[in-house]
Amino acid sequence: MRHRPAALLLMLATLLAGSAATAADTARLLAGFTRARAMIETPVACHLLDIWVAETPEQRAQGLMFVHDLGEYEGMLFPRREPAVLHMWMKNTYIPLDMLFIGRDGRIAGITAQTTPLSETTLSSPGPVLGVLELNGGFAARHGVRPGDRFAIY
Repeated sequence: MRHRPAALLLMLATLLAGSAATAADTARLLAGFTRARAMIETPVACHLLDIWVAETPEQRAQGLMFVHDLGEYEGMLFPRREPAVLHMWMKNTYIPLDMLFIGRDGRIAGITAQTTPLSETTLSSPGPVLGVLELNGGFAARHGVRPGDRFAIY
């Protein structure tokens, strides 16, 4: 099958426009959130992340709801001042997420992988934690992230 160069360019422009629109929608939805750099250190690699931080009660309630696209190294942190058992859900969240629960020692205390989009099932931390980091579903498996690995914001 032969393709005309103009047709190929049109297909490429359409694909790129869709990606740009999705990234722009995510940026618009999360415009009021603080951005931060973070790192997950595994025994074999350090993964640098660009995250949003849900600091206010309103931001924690919103989280990644209505987001349709998240970059591979993007995520959202829900920090706590004091350790607590956290309860999360996926209501109005359109993409599967990995939830990495961060212990008071800065290490990953537990992982809930590949959460089900739009589910109202309660997902809880394995015990008192200082926060949860949400990343694209499958991130932990793709990058060998496991409980005990270190998490840090810088």
